[in-house]
Amino acid sequence: MKSLKKQRRIQIIAVAVVALALSTGLIGYALRDGINYFRAPSQVIAEPPGPSEVFRIGGLVEEGTLVRGESETISFNVTDGGATVAATYTGVLPDLFEEGQGMVGTGRYINGVFEASEILAKHDETYMPKEVVDALKAQGVYQEPDS
Repeated sequence: MKSLKKQRRIQIIAVAVVALALSTGLIGYALRDGINYFRAPSQVIAEPPGPSEVFRIGGLVEEGTLVRGESETISFNVTDGGATVAATYTGVLPDLFEEGQGMVGTGRYINGVFEASEILAKHDETYMPKEVVDALKAQGVYQEPDS
């Protein structure tokens, strides 16, 4: 009688472990396209991602590089003080997007140019995304905003 009870307990634990492993695998599989890793320009230059990999890049829009074409395509450079990455974006930019300001873009790195599908800009004069602040601090170029 006791051995049957012990055997049933082992079976339940084994089924629970298999169910947990299967559910973890399915969740990971479902989220694989929704995960966008953040990279600073220095990381992109050091280890360029493949053209099919979607990721986020953040830094400052380099002064003097914002070029608005006749179409909706805009080109600019993103820098973290240590490296600079050329970027393009087709669409309407956020109102607060300008040179010398922090930005985060989502897109792909193709033939040495970051092709953004989405651009986020700061939402007031003191805000900068945490990832951008961390990347700028790592390069030693971050300055605390004046309060």
